[in-house]
Amino acid sequence: MIIYNVTVNIDKDVHDEWLEWMRSKHIPDVMSTGCFVESRIARIHGEEEGGMSYAIQYVAPTQDQFDVYQQLFAPKLQHEHTTKYQGRFAAFRTVLSIVEEFKP
Repeated sequence: MIIYNVTVNIDKDVHDEWLEWMRSKHIPDVMSTGCFVESRIARIHGEEEGGMSYAIQYVAPTQDQFDVYQQLFAPKLQHEHTTKYQGRFAAFRTVLSIVEEFKP
């Protein structure tokens, strides 16, 4: 399994609109690619002055499926986000491979 983590710091004055757009448009669009089996959005506590931070995580079952997302879908979806919130956010992306899971 691959976790694709997108960390976003969004300006407070567009936060509510951005969060609704993420829930109703962007995350569903990412999930509709068929490359991920689950997603979540988590609030990061202790963010810097002037913005609110989130970690948006998508889980791909294989590296190949993540690669398909990166090649075929990511450029367009990232461009939509950047165009809509230009200058109002900072983001960075991290790709993690699950080594081992522990469940009760």
